[in-house]
Amino acid sequence: MDITELLKSNLGSQLISGISGKTGTSENETTSVVNAAAPALLGMLKKNASTEQGAAGILGALGKHDGSILDNLSGFLGSGDTSDGDGILGHILGEKRSTVESAISKQTGVNSSKVSSILTMLAPVIMGYLGKQTKSSGNVTNSSGLGGMLGGLLGSSGSASGGNILSSILDQDGDGQVGLNDAIAAVSGKGKSSGGGLLGMLGRLFGKK
Repeated sequence: MDITELLKSNLGSQLISGISGKTGTSENETTSVVNAAAPALLGMLKKNASTEQGAAGILGALGKHDGSILDNLSGFLGSGDTSDGDGILGHILGEKRSTVESAISKQTGVNSSKVSSILTMLAPVIMGYLGKQTKSSGNVTNSSGLGGMLGGLLGSSGSASGGNILSSILDQDGDGQVGLNDAIAAVSGKGKSSGGGLLGMLGRLFGKK
């Protein structure tokens, strides 16, 4: 099941309905934001999972995000606690967070503040779902298995709107292309993002729940 199919499931409907009720956005607006944001976040994780070290960090985090959030999704959405979501987004996106939110806002027509609220509720759910998938699968123990799982969840959505947003995040040298210089910038921390580049941001995330 790719992420688009997941969002059309009963779980996806509950997520969209709950987020809409909390943010005051229509279900159509919430769906459009989630459809753009989810592939971008999954794509970031897939990029990091391409190395064994990165995959190990992700698997460690998914062991803490064990999927229990999905057993009481309405309780999570109704709690108003955005600390986990803010932490996840902060570590993954760093200074790019506002840029990503603005890009999603421009694409969907939903204002940036509501996009931000939607993302804080979406991020922990994605991590919880990935954690549950990891537990239920016997082959998600290394870079290959994790990359395959994330690739399956991305499906064709990785090349659509979320993929375009992901490209803007990874274009750290600002030349409009994702290439070798961006990979060097991400590893060395010389890109526009703070805190040691993309891999560094992900590394800090994957030491926390």
